[in-house]
Amino acid sequence: MSLIELVTFDMAGTTVQDHHEVEMCFIEAATQTGLTVSPERVLALQGYSKKYVFELLWSEMIGDSHPDLPEFVNHSYLVFCEILENHYLNNDIFPTEGCLEIFDYLKSKEIKIALTTGFYRKVTNIILQKLGWLDGLNANYVGNENTLIQVSVASDEVLKGRPEPLMIQKAMQTLRVTDAQRVINIGDTPSDLKSGVRAGCRMSLGVTNGTHTRQQLSIHRNDGLLNKVSDIKDIIENLQKDTTEDKMDFPFLKKLNFLL
Repeated sequence: MSLIELVTFDMAGTTVQDHHEVEMCFIEAATQTGLTVSPERVLALQGYSKKYVFELLWSEMIGDSHPDLPEFVNHSYLVFCEILENHYLNNDIFPTEGCLEIFDYLKSKEIKIALTTGFYRKVTNIILQKLGWLDGLNANYVGNENTLIQVSVASDEVLKGRPEPLMIQKAMQTLRVTDAQRVINIGDTPSDLKSGVRAGCRMSLGVTNGTHTRQQLSIHRNDGLLNKVSDIKDIIENLQKDTTEDKMDFPFLKKLNFLL
């Protein structure tokens, strides 16, 4: 058995190409609904549940005790959902560089694949459907050893989205992976990294060809920053090699201790 049982991947910017479209949709919704926010602030909050981001930004603008805060948040969020859904319905969607390559590699090693996302289920399904990644998943978005991915978890299916670890933990529970030290988490935002750390994953890795640069991610706790998702192949191979070498050394050490 491989040392790693499961790899949890973010979607937009990690496994799905994102040229800041989500940010643009968010800023458009904010502008239409009277919320003032800079592109830099939106980028810093990428990966979080989008409704949570609207709550945070509206609270910063008008105060969290404002009586109309829930109404403003809900209106902005609904406008954003409409803009985002129309974007993904009307534009082509592509996997990121190295994504399908690493999926094939993980399948060859019998390592499970989970996709987690800050999107809600409706948008998640639009993306998965267009990519053909829904094929074979059941009504709970769980697959098997023959499907491309083994589970999809959206942010509205857990109590709290990123940076909390609940989506990773739900994926583990669904796929019956009990030890977080046998899980690698990978994403392209600070919130992705934080969720992997909080879940206790063996490694929480960042990719630098998504929405955040190496410099932007480097200031956040991480176990490595990669040029593309397929670079985790070398990491898994090295982890497996180290484990094999430890096993080979163990009988020798036992014999040496006995002689001493």
